[in-house]
Amino acid sequence: MSAVIDLVFPAPAPATLAVAGSSARFPLGRVFCIGRNYRWSADEAAPTQLPAWFMKPASAVCAAQGALPYPSATRDFCHEIELVVAMGRGGRDIDAAQAESHIWGYAAGLDLTRRDLQQQAKQAGGPWEPAKAFDHSAPCTPLVPAETLGHPRLGAVWLTVNGVARQRADVCDLLWSVPELVAMLSRSVTLLPGDLILTGTPAGVGPLSPGDVVTGGVAGIGQFSMTVGSPADRGATGIHQP
Repeated sequence: MSAVIDLVFPAPAPATLAVAGSSARFPLGRVFCIGRNYRWSADEAAPTQLPAWFMKPASAVCAAQGALPYPSATRDFCHEIELVVAMGRGGRDIDAAQAESHIWGYAAGLDLTRRDLQQQAKQAGGPWEPAKAFDHSAPCTPLVPAETLGHPRLGAVWLTVNGVARQRADVCDLLWSVPELVAMLSRSVTLLPGDLILTGTPAGVGPLSPGDVVTGGVAGIGQFSMTVGSPADRGATGIHQP
């Protein structure tokens, strides 16, 4: 018989993300975001070191639909389209050859950034959380289970703003593959079921303005369309939307 936990106030509802074609929802843990993981120029040298990574809270995840609130404290709000990986089984020191057996599913998502705050942090040698970990900074499409999708090796990763192409690449263009990223992270922290990994963004990141229509996706996985709101109207979109 489990002991009753005496909480000083009611625990918040767990953060969850929709599952495509299902009423079930995926419980969210941590959100790991990978830095540069595509070539941003044709002559860019192959990487010799594994990419940097940072984190967002689960509360930053929201449904990629409807209004996209313009965040406070920035004048340079930028988009970064990414393939999202959802972990279904945790582990430490996971072998890259076994990594896919730990993956529950995939989505398309955005790593939204307050670029001016990021540049200030870079200059000062400070942390990136103010630039990356704000509310609604990780919109995601519903997760597609790997048991029905498989594990994507190919597929366009794309984003347009007001119908004009901004970002386009392919999953096969990742400098470090999904299994390599899972293995890398698991050597630093014990991965847990519910963790998300945003796998890096292609070239073409740029600013968003109020009224912009942002459309993007990952072929075979999901796509979205959102409209950027006004800085004066930051209504919550919520992480529990169907």
